[in-house]
Amino acid sequence: MNSYQQLTNEQVQHYQEFGYVVANSGLDDSLIGGMDEELDGWIELSRNHDTNFGETVDGKARFDLEVGHTREVPRLRRIANPADISEVFQEVLWDGPIVDMVAQLVGPNVRYHHCKLNIKLPKMETRVYYHQDQSYDPHTNDDMLAILLMLDDTSEENGCLRVVPGSHKERYSHFQNGHYVGAIDASFNEEFDRRAVSIVAKRGDICFMHCWTVHGSEINQSDQARRLLICDYNAADSYPLLPPALPSKFSGKIIRGKPSPVARLRDAEIEMRTPYSQDSFFEIQGQPSAT
Repeated sequence: MNSYQQLTNEQVQHYQEFGYVVANSGLDDSLIGGMDEELDGWIELSRNHDTNFGETVDGKARFDLEVGHTREVPRLRRIANPADISEVFQEVLWDGPIVDMVAQLVGPNVRYHHCKLNIKLPKMETRVYYHQDQSYDPHTNDDMLAILLMLDDTSEENGCLRVVPGSHKERYSHFQNGHYVGAIDASFNEEFDRRAVSIVAKRGDICFMHCWTVHGSEINQSDQARRLLICDYNAADSYPLLPPALPSKFSGKIIRGKPSPVARLRDAEIEMRTPYSQDSFFEIQGQPSAT
């Protein structure tokens, strides 16, 4: 069973000031082990495919393969909405200590948005360019966050998450030449590299990250895997302005508290992402899948 877990006042303040905080997830080893088993099975399954495969609710592929994927050396880099097809991921993400801590940050009424697994097997070359999650899924207010659960120890060598403290109070365009590209212009990279903090953490640790926090990660240069479970949650009165970029059959599910009959609005302007046909945001950022 999960143990009860709560963020300290200092951790809540750190999140509010810097746009992220790292804590222990409080998950039982058996649950993390259950996710390992599912993920190992999906990696094995990918050996039977040469291109992206599996279907999600919008018809896009669930399993995204990096260029260079082979049956001998699989390069499965993303699984969209594992909770749609796995009860152990539902248990981890909808009940217990993770949701307890999410409620401390977005309020007592919590809505599930979507989840994904980002996978960097040894020597894989996919990176994540600097971006803000809200650009993909704009909502009526900013009480929205992502949890990033480490399924492996993370390091700079294996491509750990890097966040830019305080950037949740800043806004950057994710368009270039009138087209949505899902990333902030590379002219900001030097500044972000200077400001960014590497989230070097242990298996079972979790990072809570505000929806406007600038973040990215580099390739895995090590011989160790870096597997990351990501899930987005929002306050029940934070309503989507666009259909989800990565829709789940459970998108909008109230997992804590009660639904809100009203949408709370923020006084702000926000870019509106244009629809895209690619299977994953890696392709939007210019990193094609296996063909």
